[in-house]
Amino acid sequence: MKQFRVLVSKWSAMALACLVLGQAAQAEQQRIQQFTTAQGIPVWFVQANNIPMVDLAIDIDAGSRWDPQGLEGLSSLTTDIASRAVTEIGDRPALNEEALGKAMARLAIQRSESTTSDRVTLKFRFLSDPSVVAPASLLIAQQLARPAFETSTFERERDRSLAALKDQLTQPQSLATRALWHSIYRGHPYGRNPTIASLRGIQAQALRGFYERFWLPSRMTVSMVGDLSLDQARSLLDQIFNPLAASLAQRENAASGSVSASPTVKASTRNRVEPRWPRALPAVPWTEGRRLNINHPASQAHIWLGLPLMARGEHADYFPMLVANHILGGGGFTSRLTHEVREKRGLSYSVFSAFQPQAQTGPFFIGLQTSRDNAEQALVIVRQTLMEFIENGPTREELEAAKKNLAGGFALRLDTNRKLLDNLSQMAFYKLSPDYLDNWTKSIQSVTSAQVRDVLHRRLRMDRLNTVVVAGGAQPEAADASAATAETAPPAADNGTVQQ
Repeated sequence: MKQFRVLVSKWSAMALACLVLGQAAQAEQQRIQQFTTAQGIPVWFVQANNIPMVDLAIDIDAGSRWDPQGLEGLSSLTTDIASRAVTEIGDRPALNEEALGKAMARLAIQRSESTTSDRVTLKFRFLSDPSVVAPASLLIAQQLARPAFETSTFERERDRSLAALKDQLTQPQSLATRALWHSIYRGHPYGRNPTIASLRGIQAQALRGFYERFWLPSRMTVSMVGDLSLDQARSLLDQIFNPLAASLAQRENAASGSVSASPTVKASTRNRVEPRWPRALPAVPWTEGRRLNINHPASQAHIWLGLPLMARGEHADYFPMLVANHILGGGGFTSRLTHEVREKRGLSYSVFSAFQPQAQTGPFFIGLQTSRDNAEQALVIVRQTLMEFIENGPTREELEAAKKNLAGGFALRLDTNRKLLDNLSQMAFYKLSPDYLDNWTKSIQSVTSAQVRDVLHRRLRMDRLNTVVVAGGAQPEAADASAATAETAPPAADNGTVQQ
């Protein structure tokens, strides 16, 4: 029996050693490796051998904030149409929409694209087998360098966008968020939304113009997670970008030519505008809050409140604000807003708060739905809860519970390759520190009550809070002398204008 225990002990020790070594090897594979392509594109790469796949993201500083005024929706349409068909490149033939779809399907390549106010993101997923990687890289290269922008496809997709927008303009939630963003970002591109007129004014040549001016290597970052070595990752990106060198150089030369600095448009023919491309973006303005009432026959009142809060690069305030928001309304059923609005008074099934740091000052917002008869009462409770939180900060119990919850859930942010890619993509585009993920839980756990109170006092200014109520019979806001907090200097919105 003693000998058996010794053998078990030895095998247990060996198993533990193997586990530790395996975890160490996995940790080494999860290390972020950075390099730059021959075209100067920064790359963030994580080797992940858990599945035989490659996940690739190409981010481009070509979001909707760069839409010329009067052509809102241009960036999104450009992203959509660019993936539909390609022209010839080298010895590779042109492919229409159907042929390109079949070529992608043969290689089992998954592609998705998205456009936000800051960036365009192109994502690709494919097998890491060499027999797939080589042709996949050439197909991706062709899509980046030679989008066809076929007129028939453009007209179909623009009509589809118009139909979707017309439907959105009947939905109370969409009306509320559009109005809130417009109110928060008065005079700034973040506050502009596509309209029926702006979509109708976009012509096919405007898409190519936007693509040539903004889809440039100097505006790109690349993130990749996959079953590749570092050398294989470099080789893959060489295959994607090296064949494009001549085309990309031509586009950069064209983009460096003389273009108007005015972010406006001039009329040419009916339903058509000629773009004047923005060279710089204004700073986010700090304006007094206001209330907008929008009549709508919906049975529920849709209430949104918000203000400009912080940019993604303002690192010192990010984690204190993350903890603060979790306590206020980001923590689900444990949040203060849920307790005050739902549990104590039954005014709403769901109420939440969130903040969205962006390249320039991103928004903080609160949203809820309630019956039309309870709209004013719910709004008063939300404002009172927010004011009290700003004034007094969190309790010790709230602070510790929020930090424990956030830190405990961190692993779920990285439990798949796709989630890891999303984090890498954000880190690369917004130029975060490479050790951001390594220090994430430590940064959360080190947040103090004083830091939370400080960030709330400096950034959440009640006198700058905008309110939108979408409901039938919404009443004008009564004067509320207690709405404003004590005067403090507002934080810097950003570093001024943003250059193209």
